[in-house]
Amino acid sequence: MDRVSPQQRSLNMSHVRSKNTKPEMLVRSLLHSMGYRFRTHRRDLPGNPDIVLPKYKTVIFVHGCFWHQHPKCRKATIPETNVEYWKAKFERNIKRDRQCKKELSALGWKIIVIWECKIKDSVMLRAKLLKTLSY
Repeated sequence: MDRVSPQQRSLNMSHVRSKNTKPEMLVRSLLHSMGYRFRTHRRDLPGNPDIVLPKYKTVIFVHGCFWHQHPKCRKATIPETNVEYWKAKFERNIKRDRQCKKELSALGWKIIVIWECKIKDSVMLRAKLLKTLSY
């Protein structure tokens, strides 16, 4: 049973952002400090990537562990209420993510997925970015 009314739940969910989230802003700040220049949320690319580095033909998706169901992550839970709705929602998200990656790869783009729970380790994140972005 949900602890809040449907109206309150709707209000709470309406405040969940899909752009310029804290994890995304941290990745953007790190990239900028490393000297990379980028664009954000390009609508002309499949999946509307969070960060686009045209010079390196690379896109970065900063995925929330809950919304994109990061495998084996403690944040990738399924709410106890309306379970069937949430399972279907997460399956659609995962299917859409796969399709976008497939389309971007076919267009010749390199894809980096950064999970919300991995952002705190900036040394590892910096190394992953440098490895992928070096020609």
